[in-house]
Amino acid sequence: MQRRIYFDNSSTTKIHPEVLKSYERLLETYYVNSESLYDEGSEISLMMEKARGAIAGLLGVQSSDIIFTSGSSEANSSAIKGCALAQREKKHIITTNVEHSSILNACQQLEQHFGYHITYLPVDASGKIRIADLKKALDEDTSVVSIMYVNNESGAVNPISEIAEIVKKQSHAYFHVDLTQSIGKVPLDLHNVDMASLSAHKLEGLKGSGIFMKKSFVPFLPLINGGEQEYGIRGGTANACADMVFAKTLRLALENGQKYHDQIKALKDQLVAGLLAIPGVEINSPADAVVSTVNWSYEKIPSEVMQNALNAKGFMVSARSTCASKSDDPSYVLTAMGFSSRRASSCIRISLSYHNTAEEISLFLQSLKEIVAHYG
Repeated sequence: MQRRIYFDNSSTTKIHPEVLKSYERLLETYYVNSESLYDEGSEISLMMEKARGAIAGLLGVQSSDIIFTSGSSEANSSAIKGCALAQREKKHIITTNVEHSSILNACQQLEQHFGYHITYLPVDASGKIRIADLKKALDEDTSVVSIMYVNNESGAVNPISEIAEIVKKQSHAYFHVDLTQSIGKVPLDLHNVDMASLSAHKLEGLKGSGIFMKKSFVPFLPLINGGEQEYGIRGGTANACADMVFAKTLRLALENGQKYHDQIKALKDQLVAGLLAIPGVEINSPADAVVSTVNWSYEKIPSEVMQNALNAKGFMVSARSTCASKSDDPSYVLTAMGFSSRRASSCIRISLSYHNTAEEISLFLQSLKEIVAHYG
């Protein structure tokens, strides 16, 4: 049987054994509705609140700021639409042209159907916004600013603390950050951040589990109506066991991010050196990208052809965000960074974890050389 090697951790991650063990144990016992008034329901409700408090402590916010969701896509959509629609007198939103589709599509919907004006900040060649562009875009009509911390395709890291301070000092807008690709990879400071999004399955947790962090002073119009679950902000019966294990998921992700940073960086350095030794390979990720992400192109072989060739040799990789993986269009992230259409149509994203090894990198580089010799 062919050995399969996983290099797509920005898409999703393997569930951590401790998280899986806790989840399975909880499922066996805690199956009743957390809103039920009998003892078992009350017990689950208390356990959820304990988990909420632990998550808040890890993020440096209040327990009441933590809203359990189905993932970052829901949290992103909630942040943009829920906050903007609660301020109907202010019709301006600022984001970037390299955000996740859940942000871009939410903004597009508000623009097309509710009359909002959206400013899409461009990025420079390193994939980051220009601070001067943000300052110029802010005005009295701005209700929401949403800028991702780490880009899911390039690995570029925006200076979120500096951005947050500018938004606070120069406007009355509320600031949202998509943290999906940043937890355990870059320092976390939510002091001036009003809203944030996290997804468990990017952190060796469960799919269908996420967090929407919204501070109590942020105006909000619920998008999912129901009962009084999640402080009336997000209706629906709680996914209680998944919510409870998010605290362990987040704690382990933060601990492992620090513990394995140097190991992952060594793998990245080995990979980048090997890629650059192959004539025609170009690195698209900026030099200061997160250590786990390497985006590269070999222009003679389109992304889909390269993916299939690598898959045939046992390697699981992506070309762009998995939410856009079935599109034949050039990567809009790389296009926004100024790369040619050909280069943006031949990109491959490798996203590493501490589970990967130097041997796997060597096997990959050897296989890539064979593919280039055959197709290129």
